[in-house]
Amino acid sequence: MSRFLISCGGTGGHLSPGISLAEGLVARGHDVTLLISLKKVDARLIEKYPHFEFLRVPGTGFSWSPIQLVRCLVTQLRGFFFCLRLVRERRPDGIVGFGGFTSTGIALAGKFYGVPVALHESNRVPGLAIRLLGRVATRVYLPAGIRLAGVHPGATRHGGMPVRREIKRLPQARARAALGLDPNHKVLVVFGGSQGAGPLNDWVRAKLSLLAAEGVQVYCVTGLDKGVAAESRELKSKTGAPIRAIFTPFCDQVAELLSAADLVVSRAGAGTIAELIRCVTPAILVPYPFAADDHQRANAAFFERQGGGIVVEQTFLAALHAEVLETLFNDWLLRKFRGNLERMDRENSLEIMLQDLEEIVSPPPAAPSAPVPSAA
Repeated sequence: MSRFLISCGGTGGHLSPGISLAEGLVARGHDVTLLISLKKVDARLIEKYPHFEFLRVPGTGFSWSPIQLVRCLVTQLRGFFFCLRLVRERRPDGIVGFGGFTSTGIALAGKFYGVPVALHESNRVPGLAIRLLGRVATRVYLPAGIRLAGVHPGATRHGGMPVRREIKRLPQARARAALGLDPNHKVLVVFGGSQGAGPLNDWVRAKLSLLAAEGVQVYCVTGLDKGVAAESRELKSKTGAPIRAIFTPFCDQVAELLSAADLVVSRAGAGTIAELIRCVTPAILVPYPFAADDHQRANAAFFERQGGGIVVEQTFLAALHAEVLETLFNDWLLRKFRGNLERMDRENSLEIMLQDLEEIVSPPPAAPSAPVPSAA
């Protein structure tokens, strides 16, 4: 049995693959501890996993704002000393970081104590933490076709994002029943990721009566940070049929949510895209235009090229209503998207990562001893 520390806090896009990796390692008999941030979204996401050990690491994200930059440096220093003590006490066999500000301290502490450090980047534009720490890592996992300057090719492995085992395609009628939706009407899911998306929330509220008139049910996950209370409304279609519209700050039934949908409108975080692929759910992606290094636009463009859906820029939200209705009621196009999504999900990224990590932390086989010469 090996002992792993997994740093995966800050956003759902970091925490979800960390939990997926932890599930896989525990199933193989290893011991894991997950390091998360002090953010509210982390506390909410881990509620379903009381069987794992989670530790909260000091730290805040990077910013060029003078006040936020000072705060980042101070809290990151505290986090580094926290991680030094943790590595010294736990003596892990391996450390895995999924990027973001929670990975910096533990990766440097692992390097200081000679512990193998692996980093995983899901976005098609590697984040700041991965770019800086990749030079000291034993292994860096990157999306297919992506290279990282300063990282030796021998340290790079390519693969997708590990997805939690609970995230899988479910029968649509069962999924809709679990969410209180009518199985006989189209379902549009609007999803801004773990932190929500204000422009998408505003768009769906503005278009709600028009969508209901066409018989489209809406399930909108508004985000914990948006301060929007849960709400359920009943509207009428053109034929007078009752149409449900549900708004909720958070949904931990992701498999049901994505399986219930005919179409998803969402941001383009790597975690969301991986879950869309696993649940075979077509999507219209609206990349967050202010994401670090514009990585969401790169993620969305790749998703569109692979045929999983289409991209609408936030500056063109006025055209989103027409795109949604045209796609929702085009059964041929939806089938085409689903076939492409099934093709995109053929690689078992988690299994590849698990086997590789076990090889990294396993001691090399002992060299055969030289034969002892016999006495003359």
